[in-house]
Order: sequence, then structure tokens, then C-alpha cells
Amino acid sequence: MSQLSQLAETLIGSEIVRLGNEISARIRKGEKIYNYTIGDFDPSIFPIPKELEDLIVNAYRNHYTNYPPADGLPELRSAVAGIVKDFQGIDYAGNEILIASGGRPLIYSLFRTIVNKGDKVIYAVPSWNNNHYVHMNGGAHCLIDAHPENNFMPTAADIAPHIQGASLICLCTPQNPTGTVLERNELESICDLILEENKQRQHNEKKLYLMFDQMYSTLTYGETEHYDPVSLRPEMKQYTIFIDGISKAFAATGVRVGWAMGPANVIAKMKALLSHIGAWAPMAEQKAASEYLLQKDAVKKYLNHFKAELEERLWLIYNGFIDLQEKGYNVDAVTPQAAIYLTIKLNLTSKTDGERMLTTQADVTDYILSEAKLAVVPFYAFGADAESPWYRLSVGTCKKEEISEMLAKLEAALKKLR
Repeated sequence: MSQLSQLAETLIGSEIVRLGNEISARIRKGEKIYNYTIGDFDPSIFPIPKELEDLIVNAYRNHYTNYPPADGLPELRSAVAGIVKDFQGIDYAGNEILIASGGRPLIYSLFRTIVNKGDKVIYAVPSWNNNHYVHMNGGAHCLIDAHPENNFMPTAADIAPHIQGASLICLCTPQNPTGTVLERNELESICDLILEENKQRQHNEKKLYLMFDQMYSTLTYGETEHYDPVSLRPEMKQYTIFIDGISKAFAATGVRVGWAMGPANVIAKMKALLSHIGAWAPMAEQKAASEYLLQKDAVKKYLNHFKAELEERLWLIYNGFIDLQEKGYNVDAVTPQAAIYLTIKLNLTSKTDGERMLTTQADVTDYILSEAKLAVVPFYAFGADAESPWYRLSVGTCKKEEISEMLAKLEAALKKLR
């Protein structure tokens, strides 16, 4: 008989954290690893904005160290409303915004607010952590296998057969892990499905909600555009809960300031849940963020430089993979669109280096790590099939001067395979 709760006994830890720990152990032993596994930033390469850093230090010196309000500082919620209005052209009142310590507690509290045990939750794979949040809340998994021809995004046609009786649909765009975005026409079609489904439900029947994770919305490249459901279909405001924050937009993952925006009644219940969990963003960081987000010129300057540096790395690695493909190696990559991720393909099963046969995709992952010293995250860590040849490569810790060296080592490893 289990000595712990059913949840504790069945919960699976983060596959990405586990992989990262293994790589860290190898690095500690002296191996040089090109570690492109983590969705984080090396602060020595990508520091947070200097203005934000100074404001945080000043906030602590001014003794902003007590509990913040349960829904976040009013001035921060006002600043968030302002930046959302500027970037997306949509309006949110203070009681429709909730501040927390990053996106995770907001996602958890959203699930707890909406999903009952056995409720159907629709999400695509690969995607970040949806499988774990559904499991933690006792929901019914409704998985959609997304494909490269659709940028690894679910389509309205994929969702339509499953929408009846569902409680929540989870979308993330720009997406972790793929670095791709949901196209406007597809998002419009998904919104129309949700609106039509809710029209058909009885007055006292539970509605279908959309969790829209746009944590990477500021990080789009070239002609790629970010679209959101409320801008495209204003009536979606009553069914959409945004997840957003400063973690990825300003390389501030450790600063822990995130926000949700949604219907006031949903936000109020999420606030009540968070008040028991205590997952508030720290008072000083809230105070600093509330002031920094109002510095529009500083925000624009930082984003322009930050995005240029990320995009350069993504394209250098992408072009390197396409060059390897043109040389006849079984690799591929998806054109960079957004976020800090490049989707790459290592289609190397059934090959051998003369000593070992790469029978499974796990063998491929281990071979690339051992021979090329390249660490990337297989899509199975994001819910995809265990034999998927696709991987997430993150450039948040990538040094530009090491890219050509990494590609040369990768080519040498590929050359050994027959």
C-alpha cells in the first residue's frame, strides 16, 4: 500500500530538469557540453535590463520587503494593462489582472479554478507541461498530435471532433518547445469553434475556456506576427485567460513576475487559490517591474537588442543544420519564427558508428551528447511519441563564438554513422 498520496506516487518529475541535471554532472566532471537544453538564459550573455536591475535594488533598499496584495500591486496591474494596450490593443481592468511569481502558479491556479476531476482538457503535443498540469488536477487528457506541416500547432480541424464536453483548451504561441507560432486564420477558426460551442451550452452549463500562454509574445522575428484571441474575436474575452510575464521578454526568469488576464470572476477565484498557496511575486520585484514597464523607450531599446541577439543565434544554427542536410546527413530544422527555440530533427535511428547501433531515439540522443557534446531536449519530454526524431534547441545560454565549433563536432559525429 502506498505511504503517500496517489498524486505523489504517480507524479512524474520534469524530464527537462532531469536531463539538465545529468548534463550538469557531466560538465562538473570536466566535459565541455554545448548545453542547449534549458528554457532559460545565461545572465552573463543575456542580463536583465539595467534599468530593471537598478529598480529592484532600490526597492529593497527602500524596504519593499513585506507581503504584496494578493492580486498584485495596483500600480503593477496598471502598468501591465498599459503595456498590453500598447502591444496588443486590448483593454483589461485591474480586477481582470492577477500577479504571481511567474507563469507556473498562474497556470496551476487556472487549472484548479476550471478543471474538475474527469474534465476533458484539450492540448497538443509537443507542448510544455500540459500533461503534468492535467494529471495534477485529475483531468482527462485529450491529446492532439501536432505535425511539422502545421508548425507543430493544433488546427481547428484537429480540435473540432473533441470539443464537445471539454472544459479547457490549452494553446501556447509562440510555442515552447517549437519556437513556432499559431497563424491568424487558424487561431480565428479555433476561436470560432469555442464561441459556437459555448453558444450551444445551456445557461447553467459549465463553459469552455481557453488558456492562452503568450509568455514569448514579444520575441518574434522577421515577418512573423503574434496574434491573440481577444484581438481577433473580442467576444472571446469572457472565455480567455492569458498567461504572460517578464520572464522571457526580459531574460528575467529568476525575477519571478508573471500575470494572468481574464474574466473578473475567474481571476477572483485564481486570486483566492493563490492566497492560500502564497505564490506571490516578491514585493520589491513587483515595485520595480511596475516602474520599469512604464519606461517605454527603455523597454523598446532592450527588446530590439535582445531580439537581434537571439535571432542571430537561431539563424546561425538553422543555417548550419540546413548545410549539413545539403551534405546528405539526415538532419533538418524548422525556420526560426519566435521565442528562444529552434526545432531540429535528428533522424538517425538504424545507423551505426561501427561499435553501436542506434536502435531507438534515446540511443540517438545519447550518441549526439557523447560524440558531438550537443545536449538538446527530445520532443518526448513534451509529450510527443518516444520515437519522434524532433528536438528542442534553446539558444538562451548559447555563445555565438561556439556555434561553428558545435556544428563542426556535430558533423564529425554524423560522419561516423553508416
